[in-house]
Amino acid sequence: MVAAGYSRYMEHYEESRLVPLPPESVFKQIDNHKNFSSHMNKSSWMMGGGSMKTIMDAGEGKQLGSHIAMDGTVMGMKVSLDEVVTKREPPYKKEWKTVGNPKLIVIGQYVMGVNIVAQGNGSKLTVFIDYEYPNKNVWLGKLFGKTYARWCVRQMISGVMVGYN
Repeated sequence: MVAAGYSRYMEHYEESRLVPLPPESVFKQIDNHKNFSSHMNKSSWMMGGGSMKTIMDAGEGKQLGSHIAMDGTVMGMKVSLDEVVTKREPPYKKEWKTVGNPKLIVIGQYVMGVNIVAQGNGSKLTVFIDYEYPNKNVWLGKLFGKTYARWCVRQMISGVMVGYN
C-alpha cells in the first residue's frame, strides 16, 4: 500500500496501535514534532552511535508548508534532511515528506504520516513511511531500509504511548 499521490516511493511500512485517548489528544502529541521525532535526537544502536539535531521553522511543523530540518551523524558520517508538512487535518491526519536531496544512508526520499481513527473510548493510531532507496549505495537500502523504517515507525508510536502511560 502506497500513500495516494506518492506512487514513486518503492517501499512501504506501517504499524497501528490502540491508544486509550480521543483523537484530539493523540493528534496534540503527534503535532509536537520535536517530541514525536525525538528518537532521532538520541544516540542509539540504530543511529550508529550518532544522533541528529532537529531545527524547526516558525511554523514548528504545525502548519502546511512548515519545514523541519535535521542534521547530525550516523556511524561517523554526516547526514541531513529537510521535511515539509504536506497534509494536516487535525485531529485525524498529518503527513510530511523530504524535499531537496536528503543525505541519508539506508533510505532516500520519503513520505511519513499518521492516521488517527476514533475507536471506542480511544483511538487507532497508524504511522506509516513510504520510502525510496538512497541514491548512492542502493544495496544498503535493500539490506537495511526495512529495518530502519520499522524502527522509526515503532519509535514514533512508542513516543505517543509513553506520553499516555
